[in-house]
Amino acid sequence: MRATANSEYGAADQVDAVRTADPLGADLACRDLVRMNQRADVAALVRGLRALLPELDRVARFTDDECLAAMRDLGMFLGSIKRHGTEPAEAVPEAVPVLAELGRRTGMVPRDTVLHYCVWNPDGVRRRTYTGDAQERVLQDSVRHVFPALRTALEGCDELARADPADARFAELVRMIDGHVAAMVESIDLVLGEVGPVFFARTLRPYFEEITFGGVTYLGPAAAQVPLWLVDEAVWLADDSGDYARFLHESVPYTLPRWRALHARWRGTSSAVTRLVRTVEEAGGVDRAGPGARAGADALVGLLRTLITFRGRHFRIARQAYREDVRLYAVGSGGASIDLLHQVLLLTRQNARMVRAVT
Repeated sequence: MRATANSEYGAADQVDAVRTADPLGADLACRDLVRMNQRADVAALVRGLRALLPELDRVARFTDDECLAAMRDLGMFLGSIKRHGTEPAEAVPEAVPVLAELGRRTGMVPRDTVLHYCVWNPDGVRRRTYTGDAQERVLQDSVRHVFPALRTALEGCDELARADPADARFAELVRMIDGHVAAMVESIDLVLGEVGPVFFARTLRPYFEEITFGGVTYLGPAAAQVPLWLVDEAVWLADDSGDYARFLHESVPYTLPRWRALHARWRGTSSAVTRLVRTVEEAGGVDRAGPGARAGADALVGLLRTLITFRGRHFRIARQAYREDVRLYAVGSGGASIDLLHQVLLLTRQNARMVRAVT
């Protein structure tokens, strides 16, 4: 019988367990990674990846937390090798079955994601970075900071998806979600203040390139993998079928199993905005729709305003980093274009106007 994780993915004790774990004995190799990248020493990176690879029978004895930690550390070498122009699976083909087994064991894609790179990354001198630059640490910390709040917000969204807009509980849930989503604004402000767009575009972004093996291409760690889009889905996107919804279909595999289950449950249902607007219109007015309808509408406007604030600042950062005279890539590592980010901002504003209109 294989060992299992301490608790559900994303719980505080589980995050700590993965950060602490070093099943491949990779601490020293990951400290050397910065030097290898500075020298663009592909040969050393290939040797480093090959040296870290565990045998499959050893992987079978890993706990789930150790599997996540192993993928985190192998992923740092995958991204580094690809950044310097070599497809890692071609340079180290024996890595492919190990990556596939780690993905199978954890129920995730067979490469590292933004969660491996940021949330499950150790603290202090054990922190895994590509560049060693303080700006890279700030970017990682921005995701680490928001993860607990966003996880709680998503559990609130799960209840919200079943809540009656006319009931007082609906407004309570929306306000709770809003309070946690506000951490995203704090996070983006940290990035705006301390991470230069040129550093991100020219120094860091190349480490997040896609890799290909087994005939399948896997995206690198990306902001799009932080599941604020799941909040969008519960609040206003579930019954939409536009470009954003289609883009998110490609992001779903890079999330936790629990979050994929939420997406499957919500997709094609009526969002909170749709349900509230329908409830008010069918009742003939917000004050006829039930005692909680006006409070629910006001709370939704507040939550959408928070989402608009975040989306506006994210769009500003991305526009700076992907200017033609700065960028090395036309789209983000998650595949989103600047035009798509702008479209999401406009759609969120449109939904806020819809809710305000019924009140």
